[in-house]
Amino acid sequence: MSCYFYIPLICFAAVSLIMTLVFLWALKIKNNGIVDIFWALNFLVIAVITFFLADGFINRKLIVLVLASLWSLRLGTYLLIRVGGHLNEEEGRYKALRNQWRSGKFFGFYQMQALSNVFLSLPFFITSLNKSPQLNTLEYLGAGLWFLSIIGEGISDWQLQHFKKDLKNKGKVCRYGLWNYSRHPNYFFQLMIWVSVTVFSLSSPYGWLSVLCPLSIGFLIFKVTGIPMTEEQAIRSKGEAYKEYQRNTSAFIPWFKKTS
Repeated sequence: MSCYFYIPLICFAAVSLIMTLVFLWALKIKNNGIVDIFWALNFLVIAVITFFLADGFINRKLIVLVLASLWSLRLGTYLLIRVGGHLNEEEGRYKALRNQWRSGKFFGFYQMQALSNVFLSLPFFITSLNKSPQLNTLEYLGAGLWFLSIIGEGISDWQLQHFKKDLKNKGKVCRYGLWNYSRHPNYFFQLMIWVSVTVFSLSSPYGWLSVLCPLSIGFLIFKVTGIPMTEEQAIRSKGEAYKEYQRNTSAFIPWFKKTS
């Protein structure tokens, strides 16, 4: 049982140190947007530490390591390209926080990001400590959904970036690819990643605790920083065009267009 405590503590110590260094870098370049890059990459760090310290079934640990690392690197690289290309220009949401917060509060924010890394990695710890010497149907299903969700999130992010790169699309609503069937396909696949991770871990001891992860992510997406803030900004910048998009396009799950 002690493994359930010391592995998360070691992981938190590692990502907390990383976030401290990132905070000092952000102070120097005056851009807190870089926190998003390292929040994503911290899951790779946690996956590697867990793989080597946990004493569960090697094949199960390997699946967690490969899929968690694939997702972390994919998202981290995407954010690196998006944020790294504009290091001299801080995102609007962080500019607003800069006007409200002092450096000490920002440091606490960075440490909370590290804590969220460890909290959301709960399924990694649970499954990597499962010593059962064979994989079951639920785990195969969860792993398959996890892989497909990573691909889906990557496609939706790429399609949005491809749309934005074309200067002719400035001020227009993205209806390209998956965005023609969902107003937020990236959020949909992001939540599906945590749902699939939960499915993968349900058959492990204490696996039911993993349900806390998709519930937390879902709350943020639907009630806090996800869909509400994104759509408010979209209406401000795109006006009636986005309202029309809202009327005929599914808010979350990719689906066929609504007819009037």
